[in-house]
Amino acid sequence: MYHVYLLKSKKDDRLYVGYTSDVERRLRTHNAGLVTYTRKYLPWVLIYYESFCSLEDAKKREKALKYFGKAYAQLKGRIMNSLKGAG
Repeated sequence: MYHVYLLKSKKDDRLYVGYTSDVERRLRTHNAGLVTYTRKYLPWVLIYYESFCSLEDAKKREKALKYFGKAYAQLKGRIMNSLKGAG
């Protein structure tokens, strides 16, 4: 299984989208400061993820969300309360 995940920075409420085959391990990697982009916004909390059987499908979904277009806006609308409560 592959997962597209959404993290929220406890430091400044910044959001980060990524994909992985192990969400818990990837969150630990981010919070250990091992990811260059997310290092300066520690700590991170997982607020959402989607699972896919296909790596290609996960990559396609991540790309759609990272462009912060319609897919991103729709997701934020669906998880509005989770965004407010996390962090």
